Amino acid sequence: MTTFKYLAGYSATVQDQVQRLIDNGKLAEVLLKKYPVCHDIRTDKALYAYTVDIKNQFLRQSNPLSKVVYDDKIDVIHHALGLHSFVSRVQGNNLKAKNEIRIGSLFKKASPKFLKMIVVHELAHLREKQHNKAFYKLCEYMEPEYHQLEFDLRLYLTHLECVGKLY
Repeated sequence: MTTFKYLAGYSATVQDQVQRLIDNGKLAEVLLKKYPVCHDIRTDKALYAYTVDIKNQFLRQSNPLSKVVYDDKIDVIHHALGLHSFVSRVQGNNLKAKNEIRIGSLFKKASPKFLKMIVVHELAHLREKQHNKAFYKLCEYMEPEYHQLEFDLRLYLTHLECVGKLY
C-alpha cells in the first residue's frame, strides 16, 4: 500500500478506501462531484480583498492585515499550505506590528471552498497561535464545514500528488 503523506494521521481503513479510489481512477470523479468548479480569485489584490471580507465578517476586532498573497515557495520551504506571520518592527519610538498571510500558489486553481478553508485557517491564527481546541472552534465558527473540508482538501492534495491536476 502507498503511504499518503496528507492522510498519515488517518486510519488504515480510510487509507485503504482512498487507495481503492485511486486504483479504480475514481478519486477525481468523487472530488469533482463535490467540488465541480474552480474559483476566480487569481491575483494577490483579489485574494487580499477576499480575505479582508471574511475577516471583517467574523474577526472585526482583530488586528488589521497588512499583506495577503499567493506564494510559489510556501509548499516547498515550509511544508505548509498557508502561513500566517506576525512581524514586529521598531520605527523610532513606535513598535509597528504587521500581520501577513501567505497562501500556497496551488490554491490559485482550486475549489472556492478549499480556498476559503485555508483562508479561515490562517485568519484563525490572528486570535489563536496554536492548533488547539479554541483554534478549531474558531475555524468552525467561520466555516461550519471546516473539518470535512480539511479532509476533502487532503484527498485533493493526495490526488495531485498521485495523479496530477484536477481542474
